[in-house]
Amino acid sequence: MPETEPSSYPENPTWDHLEKLAAEAAQLAASLLRAQTGSQLQISAKSSRTDLVTDMDVACEAAIVEFLTSHRPDDAVLGEEGAGRDGTTGVRWIIDPIDGTVNFVYGHVGFGVSVAAEAAGQVVAGAVVDPILHETFTAHAGGGARLNGDPIAVRPDGDPSMALVATGFSYDHSRRRRQTEVLGELLPHIGDIRRVGGAAIDLCTVACGRVDAFFEVGLNPWDYAAGALIAEEAGAIVQDLNGGPPSRQFVFAASPSVADALLTLLQNAEADQI
Repeated sequence: MPETEPSSYPENPTWDHLEKLAAEAAQLAASLLRAQTGSQLQISAKSSRTDLVTDMDVACEAAIVEFLTSHRPDDAVLGEEGAGRDGTTGVRWIIDPIDGTVNFVYGHVGFGVSVAAEAAGQVVAGAVVDPILHETFTAHAGGGARLNGDPIAVRPDGDPSMALVATGFSYDHSRRRRQTEVLGELLPHIGDIRRVGGAAIDLCTVACGRVDAFFEVGLNPWDYAAGALIAEEAGAIVQDLNGGPPSRQFVFAASPSVADALLTLLQNAEADQI
């Protein structure tokens, strides 16, 4: 989906209108990130010394919020970097201005901008933009998933024993130790693991078939809201470890051809305890 000038949006939007607005907001932030490539960053730590935040996280979140509120001033907002307010419309925007900040700091691929719209407690539209690859993943509830405007789908036929599985690690070091134990139990039974460092992008790689599955523990809503919807609309099984909706306890997304086998492996590895 190309970057466009802002459009007009109705007071009572359909989900595809919210999808377009999410994409425009995420593309705006992505353009700011591309402009800062190679620039000196102000970096600090949050929950641990490896959980980084930069001045660009804050600036991109502010730009996204300003853009969204200019179109929909009465919606609620939840942002990773502190943007938050109540609304009166029943729509809430869930924002991660840079998912994969460590990658951004190092100039490594795998970071993205994630913007999702939630209505009545359900995510109904979202966009994830990869600023480096110029890729915009979008979806709205019931409308399928797209990459730069073209429909995408999960890998249709996978062999669990050859599955390529993406994952991520917690910033909490004690939890990381348990995560490595789970990987040790999982690896002999699958093809390989990919660790990119941004859950939103990882979920989109499931959606377009670049990996067979993704799982992670300890994610926040802004990490997975848009990506989980995009994966689900592309045909993925998206849930927690025990069949409920994705949550901080567990996020799992996989092609149906490998989902049951991988879930069984993860349950046997007691991944819900990491």
